[in-house]
Amino acid sequence: MLFHLLAPLGEHYIFFNPFNYITFRTAGAGVTAIVMAFAVGPPIIRRLEAKGIGQVIRNEGPASHQSKRGTPTMGGLIILLCTLVPTLLWARLDNRYVVIAALAMVWMGCIGFIDDYLKSVSGKSRGLIAKYKLIGQITFGIGLGSVLLLAPSNMVFQATDTVVQGNAITLPFFKYVVILLPPVVYLGFVTIVTTGASNSVNLTDGLDGLATGLTAIAAATLAIFAYLFGRVDTSAYLLVPYLEGAGELTIFCAALAGAALGFLWYNAHPAHIFMGDTGSLAIGGALGTVGILLKSEFLLLIVAGVFVAETLSVILQTGTYKWNKRRRGRDYADQHRLFRMAPLHHHFEQLGWPESQIVTRFYIAGILFALLALSTLKLR
Repeated sequence: MLFHLLAPLGEHYIFFNPFNYITFRTAGAGVTAIVMAFAVGPPIIRRLEAKGIGQVIRNEGPASHQSKRGTPTMGGLIILLCTLVPTLLWARLDNRYVVIAALAMVWMGCIGFIDDYLKSVSGKSRGLIAKYKLIGQITFGIGLGSVLLLAPSNMVFQATDTVVQGNAITLPFFKYVVILLPPVVYLGFVTIVTTGASNSVNLTDGLDGLATGLTAIAAATLAIFAYLFGRVDTSAYLLVPYLEGAGELTIFCAALAGAALGFLWYNAHPAHIFMGDTGSLAIGGALGTVGILLKSEFLLLIVAGVFVAETLSVILQTGTYKWNKRRRGRDYADQHRLFRMAPLHHHFEQLGWPESQIVTRFYIAGILFALLALSTLKLR
């Protein structure tokens, strides 16, 4: 909005010229998101407390988490608000990348809100039935894939003067390597990425501040990639594909990182509020969509390495348990679990690690994954 209102004035008044630059608007979006989270956080927390909207703690979880029962949840509303409003203020509203990313966050956030509402307000401890939640996620994935197939964006490799459209993905560590998928396969691939990303953040959101801090790290890293891919000069120098208009995603990612940092003020241990599925599904959907829009789905696996590890721990735990149960019986399966408890952060809790220590060490791992992802810009 500010770009459309103030950038044109830069031709006559030098004071408004910075609004033409993505870097300036990125900084503005990040700062706005943080300040806004500080401003709207307390009243939203008080409102949720007044309504009695508290976290439901399942009995099968760690016993130490029972003390968190009743802590206000649905804090994802803060993250949604503090991401979308700065994006609307600072980004170009005629940019398809920004519009799609924002819609992804709203769509997945609505699914999460329904789940949180059913658990915390309607008293249904299981929330939204998993089947219906999955239908909502798959519907979005198919819709996003269809849009990208019907209105494809150009991916330009300037060193070889090659233009690739539509259902194409790239691989990290390899230059000029593009995988073209058949349309139906591409639809399934996009659906898996968006659904998997949203659920991975949801699985990681089990300790105070864990998913929030990792979100800030991942979003900031994707902001760098969006900026580099959206510039003609840097993409040519780094031998990465040029995506016209993708630079505006830098602003969206900065707003998401800022919103996560602002929310972390209240979500750090001991948490005064939880993001709930409203936040975790929205964040995962946004990160997955950004990865798809940047044609960097496999790079996203590195950027979101901790989220991926958390998800794999659940898959491996469930798979090995079912295998052992079928082959050797329930008693054997109960005694030979791969992890003491899944997701992965609960395993370390069972080993006796303090919650704050687990979160800090996972942050360090998240930063290492981010640096590894950034290294792919030169290791080609």
